Amino acid sequence: MIKVLVTGAYGRMGREAAKTVLGAADMVLAGVVDSQGAGLDIGQVIGCGSTGIIIENDLDEFLKRVHPDVAVEFTAPQAVFRDTLKYLEHGVRPVIGTTGLDAGQINEIIDLSEKNGVGGLIAPNFAIGAILMMRFAAEAVRFLPNVEIIEMHHDQKIDSPSGTAIKTAEIISEQMGDDNQHGLNAEIETLPGARGVKYDGGIRIHSVRLPGLVAHQEVILGGLGQTLTIRHDTINRESFMPGLLLAIRRSINLERVVYGLEKLLFESA
Repeated sequence: MIKVLVTGAYGRMGREAAKTVLGAADMVLAGVVDSQGAGLDIGQVIGCGSTGIIIENDLDEFLKRVHPDVAVEFTAPQAVFRDTLKYLEHGVRPVIGTTGLDAGQINEIIDLSEKNGVGGLIAPNFAIGAILMMRFAAEAVRFLPNVEIIEMHHDQKIDSPSGTAIKTAEIISEQMGDDNQHGLNAEIETLPGARGVKYDGGIRIHSVRLPGLVAHQEVILGGLGQTLTIRHDTINRESFMPGLLLAIRRSINLERVVYGLEKLLFESA
């Protein structure tokens, strides 16, 4: 049985993660931590009755008392880096769903995990369809090298662009290589930011935040007399759970943290 900690368990993604772990035949929910909801039974929070697993608010104290195999993190951008270093310090495999880590922090986490021999995953998106969207876009850009990304999320999402959009731009840029687009030198933004932000000087990313949305992304590629749109829509948060379970199970056999669920789906990590 894989012993799993869920941090950020009171939030929407954390609740779904806790429910999923409780329902997995090969896992046990070793504990839940969140600064909100402390003292509540997680079963009552997620609507499955009393479980005896109480939400705690002190991650350090929990890690000293309990040694889970895997820590699933769905907190906030301000906390995720600090929490991840704590997991690695205690030999706990991190599976990170919180976005907002910058490239330097991601590299530091990977380097420390490799040094400690502790596997794990940082995943901007756990939805299998979103991973396929990125892969299809990377293939399409070989033939249609002019591309922009529009990502749309609920109005409570703090960071922008989304981690999924950044990862998509990264994968596309790797495929494009030196042919990365740079746009028109004479382009003028009457209102600064109207054309979005450029990833690595090339691919433009546009962020939308509105109530009623969950997580959606379009990759639009343009060519002579045509456009191609590759779109992924997240209808509910259950869509992330198969990818999360895959990440938890695969992390047990990894010797370092990897960045991106595609590493587990398509590559030898």
